Amino acid sequence: MPTDLKTLSGVGPARLELLKKLGLTCVEDFATFFPRAYQDRSRVCALAELEDGQNCTVSAYVMTAPSHYRLRRGLELVRFRISDGGDSAEVTFFNQSWRKNQVERGGEYFFYGMWEVRDGKKRITNPVLTPPGGEEACRILPIYRLTAGLNQAWMRKIALEAVRRIAEGREEILPEELRVRYDLMGAREALLELHQPSGKESLSRARKRLSFEEILRLRLGMLLRREQARTRTAVHIDPVDLSPFYAALPFEPTRAQLRSVEEAMADFQKPYSMNRMLQGDVGSGKTMVAAALCYAAFHSGVQSVLMAPTEILAEQHARTMQRFLEPHGLRVCLLTGGLTGTRRRAALAELASGEAALAVGTHALLEDDVVFHNLGLVITDEQHRFGVAQRARLAAKGPSPHLFVMSATPIPRTLALILYGDLDLSALDELPAGRRRIETYFVGREYEPRIENFMEKLLREGRQVYVICPLVEEQDELPGQDGRKDLLDVKSYAAALAKRLAPFEVAFLHGRMKNPEKEEIMSRFSRGEIGVLVSTTVIEVGIDVPNAALMVVQDAERFGLSQLHQLRGRVGRGTHQSYCILISDAKGVSARERLTTMTRTDNGFVIAEKDLALRGPGDFLGQRQHGLPITFLEGIAEDLQPLKDAEQAADLLIAGDPRLEAAEHRALRDSVLTMFSQSEIALN
Repeated sequence: MPTDLKTLSGVGPARLELLKKLGLTCVEDFATFFPRAYQDRSRVCALAELEDGQNCTVSAYVMTAPSHYRLRRGLELVRFRISDGGDSAEVTFFNQSWRKNQVERGGEYFFYGMWEVRDGKKRITNPVLTPPGGEEACRILPIYRLTAGLNQAWMRKIALEAVRRIAEGREEILPEELRVRYDLMGAREALLELHQPSGKESLSRARKRLSFEEILRLRLGMLLRREQARTRTAVHIDPVDLSPFYAALPFEPTRAQLRSVEEAMADFQKPYSMNRMLQGDVGSGKTMVAAALCYAAFHSGVQSVLMAPTEILAEQHARTMQRFLEPHGLRVCLLTGGLTGTRRRAALAELASGEAALAVGTHALLEDDVVFHNLGLVITDEQHRFGVAQRARLAAKGPSPHLFVMSATPIPRTLALILYGDLDLSALDELPAGRRRIETYFVGREYEPRIENFMEKLLREGRQVYVICPLVEEQDELPGQDGRKDLLDVKSYAAALAKRLAPFEVAFLHGRMKNPEKEEIMSRFSRGEIGVLVSTTVIEVGIDVPNAALMVVQDAERFGLSQLHQLRGRVGRGTHQSYCILISDAKGVSARERLTTMTRTDNGFVIAEKDLALRGPGDFLGQRQHGLPITFLEGIAEDLQPLKDAEQAADLLIAGDPRLEAAEHRALRDSVLTMFSQSEIALN
């Protein structure tokens, strides 16, 4: 039974409500309320050793009596000098007049913060000041998410009290053999260390333990789910000669396409249903692979369905599938939310009778009145747009159909095995012959006039342009960012470009618009009625406009590499030479390295690996939309080894005990089942 938060010291009705805003409803919730960062005050330096911009603690005594100055209304400062016996420095506090009475001349204190060293002179502004023996002196301190009305000092105290209680009853779920092999800290010790670090090394080991445990549970759950799926008898799809299908294509399939089709065809011959994901770069030909599988299903008298996230994408797929399949006698019907009346009734009748062998559509396919005659193959495109529950609902319209999900978001193999352990993986790692490389440039904002001239040149040639901005409106701020006010926004930039590029039409698009409005704008752009589309990343997946030849990304440092690669993939889809221009004034080494990577490679898998190395797995976690309570994995950008270790450990455990039924594995199995019971994925 959950323990009431009011049993914690100092938690009354007011603070109870504030904790609820942070998602904390009982003491046990603190078990996954991890610090978002740490402040390392444990490093103590001598003044003589300081370097400019260094964050550290200095132990020193006050040389001069604090002086109080009122410079103007709303601006006061307290200033004094300190010394550690080897050197001296100046300390300044702004708008903290009470410091004059707190600090005594001759008194010894610890001063923590960022030190400035210029021309041999040292100074610090608004440092954290603690007396010797103070609870927070010379320690590594956790920094928590807060809400208005709570401060870090109180949150540290209350979190530690809660975690101590939780640790007392915390069961060790990892077998001792596993802890020894991977040199893992005990569960209780790791939890306490995370909230009250005793040192950098021990904190690192605690983070390693908790991230390893979380990844292991996720991987094991996926493996158990895969085994569970293999207990269901599959719809039978016979081997078929695909040479007539390939011969009718208007292009030569790539080796990767042929290999992916063969892998899926082999799945059809297994006693259990296929559960496969096809990862392919933008433009790598995933739709052709899907069409080949629909062709095979058709020749066994089995229907197929392809679900896409938007009406425009569904319509594009329907046209492509009709081009690939209808010459072979395979009827394709389209079913979207926009289809109503007689046309909808006709499509439903074709599916129910079996006249239509393939249904292509959107979420409208999930409606109760959509009934199939003999559904045997379920395909979803841009699979990260669909939750597992939605795919399961679609699959429930047939007797254990085969599942084939497609994604244009390349994911590093190590991470894919963790997040998609219940799926077999195929990869389209080469582009069709004849595709032109998208010329990519990374420039500063001083190039804006030249870029706008280039836009105008392309528009006059009949081409179209995308522009991506990080914000919707000028007053918006990116969550978790630095609140910069010079970021370009969709609405303002679209208005400015409309004046600059008249008479060419400029339109804008963003996620706050209603779906019909978004669909209308994208349709008009697709038809060539709009010359420049200024948008947020809402166009990251979706429309296929072969005439679009330029992608401009403003404030490009704000986006991950994989996201930039997806955006770049919106162009280069026709016969014209296409370009991608990344605009950024970022000075940071990491940001510049990421953007330079984009100019050097167009391989999505290489880019994904680089993104994982530079930014960690956080950008990939939302892709699955499984609702699993992943918390700790986001913080391991600096060390990916737990990913690899946990993958290896999970595979070894399952190899020796496929259902985790051994006595030493039962606690771990129960923990995995609990983790998955909190999501839309069920493990029975």
